[in-house]
Amino acid sequence: MSRIETTLSGLKAQGRKALIPFVTAGFPFANITPELMHGMVAGGADVIELGVPFSDPSADGPVIQKAGDRALALGIGLTQVIAMVRDFRQTNNTTPVVLMGYANPIERYDQKHGEGAFVRDAASAGVDGVLVVDYPPEECEAFAATLRAHQMDLIFLLAPTSTDARMAQIARVASGYVYYVSLKGVTGAGTLDVGQVQAMLPRIRAHVTIPVGVGFGIRDAHTARAVSESADAVVIGSKIIQLIEAEPRDRVVPVAQAFLSDIRQALDA
Repeated sequence: MSRIETTLSGLKAQGRKALIPFVTAGFPFANITPELMHGMVAGGADVIELGVPFSDPSADGPVIQKAGDRALALGIGLTQVIAMVRDFRQTNNTTPVVLMGYANPIERYDQKHGEGAFVRDAASAGVDGVLVVDYPPEECEAFAATLRAHQMDLIFLLAPTSTDARMAQIARVASGYVYYVSLKGVTGAGTLDVGQVQAMLPRIRAHVTIPVGVGFGIRDAHTARAVSESADAVVIGSKIIQLIEAEPRDRVVPVAQAFLSDIRQALDA
C-alpha cells in the first residue's frame, strides 16, 4: 500500500475524515515551505497537497495564481519543490505529500534530467502522489503504472460536469483518492453548495471505489464539517493562501496551523 492508502484507510477505520490542505510551494517565502508543512501537520493535516508553481495555471483562480507568480519570482520550480519534500522527510516519514500542478514542469524536468527522472527523483524525495491537472486519464495508463511501481499514486479531478463514462474511465487509472471539484470554474470561485456535493457523491461512488476528497469553495469549519458528512476528505487551498499571503515570516506558520486546528476540531466533533 502507498502512504496515502495507508493513511486514508487508517482514518476510515477510526471513523474520521481526512483534512488535506493545499499550499503553493515557495509561498509566501522561498524557504518557508518545509516549516509550513510541519505546522500544518501539527494543526491536524492528514495529507498535504503542495502546488508546483507554473506560469499558466489554467485551473487556478486569482489567489493561487498570484501565489504561484510570487513563488516563480523567488526562483521556485519543480527541482526546488522536490528538495522541499526531501527536507520535510528528514523529520516526518508518515504524512503523505501530493504534488499538484501541470504537465509542462514535469515534462520539462524529464527533458533536462532524462526520461523517467521526475518519477525517480520524486519517489526518492518522499513524494506520495501526483495530481496533474492537464493529464487526461486516457493518456496516463503508463504513467500511472510507473508511479505505482514507485509506491506513488496518480490522483485525478472530477467535476460537477463529469459524465458517468468519464468517472468510470478515471476509476480505471486513479489511485490514492479522487478530488471532486465542487464548483464549476477555477479555485476560489463561488460559494459551495453542500447539497449539490451530497447529491453527487453517490454518483461518483457508483464508479470509484477509492476515497473521495472534496475541494474548491471550502473556507471555514462549518462548511468543512458539512462536506465531511458525505466525503472522505476535505481539501482547502485558497483560504490558506489568503490567510498567510500578507503575514510576516514569523506569523505564517502559526496562522496556518491555527486555522487548520479549527477545521480539524470541526471534522472530529
